[in-house]
Amino acid sequence: MIPMEKLQAADQARVFSVAPMMDCTDRHERYLLRQISNRCLLYSEMLTTGAILYGDRKRLLGFDASEHPLALQIGGSDPQRMAQCARIGVDWNYDEININVGCPSDRVQAGKIGACLMAHPDLVAECVAAMTAVVDVPVTVKTRIGIDERDSFDELCHFVDTVSRAGCNTFIVHARKAWLHGLSPRENRSVPPLNYERVYALKREFPDISIVLNGGINDLSPVMEHLQKVDGVMVGRAAYSNPFLLAEVDAVVFGDEREISRREVFCAYLEYCEKQLKSGYRLGQLSRHLIGLFQGQPRARAWRRYLSENVHRPGAGPEVLRAAANLVLDVPV
Repeated sequence: MIPMEKLQAADQARVFSVAPMMDCTDRHERYLLRQISNRCLLYSEMLTTGAILYGDRKRLLGFDASEHPLALQIGGSDPQRMAQCARIGVDWNYDEININVGCPSDRVQAGKIGACLMAHPDLVAECVAAMTAVVDVPVTVKTRIGIDERDSFDELCHFVDTVSRAGCNTFIVHARKAWLHGLSPRENRSVPPLNYERVYALKREFPDISIVLNGGINDLSPVMEHLQKVDGVMVGRAAYSNPFLLAEVDAVVFGDEREISRREVFCAYLEYCEKQLKSGYRLGQLSRHLIGLFQGQPRARAWRRYLSENVHRPGAGPEVLRAAANLVLDVPV
């Protein structure tokens, strides 16, 4: 049984979350986002079962304690291996374990990972059952509204019903179907039309299951309207390209009055970078997450240009970040 305090913390944070994104939501990006919002739920990049079982766990799974609440997304379809990885995730202190049933790329399909699993609800249910049997945190599923021609509401309901009976009480639903062939992963994020009503209807069909809406949310203006019809909202690329989008989340969504400036966020991340550089990370690995911090601000183009031209130079260090910031900040750092 999941301890009530863990369940409540995960459920509360899930009202607003930032999507797992490959090559985006690594530990450095999550640290940056946590400086902007204390309350939203953050997700790791998808990690395959093979990576977790046989890879460098410290590098792949390690994170700063400030990143909580934090979910680990796993890609796989072998129930035993998924259970092993869920247990490892809990040992590394993640607050939620999420199964990827939404990625449409050919590469993950080859490993029976991602959106192709929507055609195999019984297998996903087996994974959920195996995972919930060995962990004391929520096991959730991120999925689509359908795949290829299998995109009827009845098929979506059958998938959710089958998987929920195995112990999954939360589904994060990207409100687009996925084309497994003919579209790239990037095209699958925009070409299939959004169908928010389908996700709303899913919530009406399963009132006792937590349904989180994902897809096409680029600012906070529609969030509260969505939350009248579903249990949570997840944003993706918008939060990566414009991280300061999260600055109003704690107040607007959670009712926590909090003011934070871009300067404060930058200074906190600069201190973090100084520590990470000493640990062996390269400046380019750290600075790429800062590119969008000043989006929409005066001199933002100069900020981006300076970073792109200087962070990869031999010996580049924190002074590059300071010089770039001084191009956009009224008070130098």
